[in-house]
Amino acid sequence: MSLLVILLPSALLLTVAYRVYGGLLGRLFRLDGAATTPAVALRDDVDYEPIAPSLLLGQHFSAIAAAGPIVGPILAGVAFGWAPALAWILLGSIFIGGVHDFAALVASVRHKARSIAEVVRDHMSRRSYVLFLSFVWIALVYIIVAFTDITASSFVGRQVLESGETVSGGGIASSSLMYLVLPMVMGVCLRRMKMPLWLATALFLPLVGVAIWGGQRVPFDLAAVLGTTDANAQKLWGVLLLAYCLVAAMVPMWLLLQPRGHLGGCFLYVALAGAALGLVLGDRLVAGDAAVRYPAFTQWTTKAGSVVPMLFITIACGACSGFHSLIASGTTSKQLRRETDARPIGYGTMLLEAMVAIVSLACVMILPAGDARAAQPPNFIYALGMGRFLEIVGVPTALGVSFALMAFTTFVYDTLDVCTRLGRYIIQELTGLSGRAGAWLGTGLTAGVPLFFLLRPQLDAAGNPVPAWKTFWSLFGASNQLLAALTLLGITVWLWRTRREAWVWLVTGVPTLFMYVMSTWALATMTLPKFRGPEGLVAPADPVPWAGLVLLVLAGVMLVEAVLAIAGDRGGPRPSLVRAPAGAPA
Repeated sequence: MSLLVILLPSALLLTVAYRVYGGLLGRLFRLDGAATTPAVALRDDVDYEPIAPSLLLGQHFSAIAAAGPIVGPILAGVAFGWAPALAWILLGSIFIGGVHDFAALVASVRHKARSIAEVVRDHMSRRSYVLFLSFVWIALVYIIVAFTDITASSFVGRQVLESGETVSGGGIASSSLMYLVLPMVMGVCLRRMKMPLWLATALFLPLVGVAIWGGQRVPFDLAAVLGTTDANAQKLWGVLLLAYCLVAAMVPMWLLLQPRGHLGGCFLYVALAGAALGLVLGDRLVAGDAAVRYPAFTQWTTKAGSVVPMLFITIACGACSGFHSLIASGTTSKQLRRETDARPIGYGTMLLEAMVAIVSLACVMILPAGDARAAQPPNFIYALGMGRFLEIVGVPTALGVSFALMAFTTFVYDTLDVCTRLGRYIIQELTGLSGRAGAWLGTGLTAGVPLFFLLRPQLDAAGNPVPAWKTFWSLFGASNQLLAALTLLGITVWLWRTRREAWVWLVTGVPTLFMYVMSTWALATMTLPKFRGPEGLVAPADPVPWAGLVLLVLAGVMLVEAVLAIAGDRGGPRPSLVRAPAGAPA
């Protein structure tokens, strides 16, 4: 069976969903293109700055996509088969993830571009607000650890292709370092030289291609430079990436986040277009070169757990991700020029991310059952699959693999520094510290705690070393999905208290319940057994299960707070908190 039989109907379904369900959401939330958004009303050109939808869409898309829709679908596809993974990506993105992202963005805009935590404070309690912020900060630490380690793994070693060509990790590192300079130069050109966006894109996007091509020719092999092992070099790259986060989270958004987000979004578009073009034009698909070979379903239970609930936390980004609410309410809402832009930027980018996840899943689908490549890290499975797709349209395999690994790294850069910036906001809010001292404290803690976990030896039951990303991916997935459930919970309370309409329970209430059950089930499955030993209860020395237990307790208390808020609010709706457009009924 050709991959086109799966990819084309999937793309069509997502397009129809955007037009139909996305349009319905716009009407239910009463988007008003004439309303003044916080980006306009509070403009300071540091955090608040209205920008063109095309620029914001690329920035938001790049920030939410990152490595999530690549790693999760590949891990789930290898473990359970591609059919359950595909079903969750499609249904989850349309009815849960898209609603979550869109609603979080609109809720933030309607509350002066404040965070979802502050929306929770307004409609639940101060205690709920502190609990939510604490939960978010712990989840951010998990995200930073997992993404830092898996990115650092791309910078070491060599990947030998079937053709005999090699792709050097040092070359990917060189390309990444060159890439980091380009957005800053682009930001200066846009800001100081008033260069039009189209011209800057036309100039700097090809330069990113040059960086990808040139990286393999001037590789920066840290292990060879220092005379150490790849494992030690990977640890050092992790430290350097966290140092980058420390600096990037402090610079103005126009200098790095906005231009790099735009280039990263273009990267995603090119990756999708290249894979699609290879699939459509490649007649070798019919001959089986990239036909579906992997089993649709493999097994119900793996060492990591059963399909339910593990599928729903292994695939987060691409179907539903709580992290997206942090981006939507942390940076995107402060740059939204018009309310009506929330539909393409909030709902539309989630469906685009679902397509990225499906293309990533296709990199598993083309592997024969039992193929040794399925045991490789997901970033390399993705790169090999993308290399094959791009080869069909004439791109040399080594260059295609380099492009895919570089794209993967680019996506993660967006996530890492945005997570660190958001962590800084949270620490400043919780401590009440403002100014440079508070900024450095918040950023230092958010980057420093992941450093502890990254450098700490990770061992399996037999005492063998385990990559940090493997240890933290499931925990990241569970906490991330629980964050989505908490975000949807807060949004449901807000909507119900302000609208009192039955559609609230169906549109956001049912997704809240589903995500709450699956995420707490998965988190309890992974965490609670660590507190049991042969002779009963034990206190594990590993701090990871303790963090998981804290998350479960926070989630339980948040649920109680939400029930109390709804049960105790006997007044009528307060439409002033959900503005209706001019001429529309309140």
